[in-house]
Amino acid sequence: MLQKLKEIATTLRQYLAFYHALYQDQRTPRLARFLLWTALTYFALPFDLIPDFLPIIGHLDDVIIVPGLIFLAIRLIPVTVYNEHWQKMFGAS
Repeated sequence: MLQKLKEIATTLRQYLAFYHALYQDQRTPRLARFLLWTALTYFALPFDLIPDFLPIIGHLDDVIIVPGLIFLAIRLIPVTVYNEHWQKMFGAS
């Protein structure tokens, strides 16, 4: 169980570094940067649009909003920029 949590933490760190690298790249469009910033900020802030104490719905906004914003940002980033950073972070996989 502890090993699985360590793997999840490592993967999360890698993806955060990947999104940060995309955000820092000057070739990333301004709107994509804004969406990435919004997603990472929303993920890190202690408050939500829908409070977590509401059963199911409170956690559902985290599961939908953050990945949705990241998905939209990734769609706006040129493929060459995305692939370049993907290769640096994750290799050939």
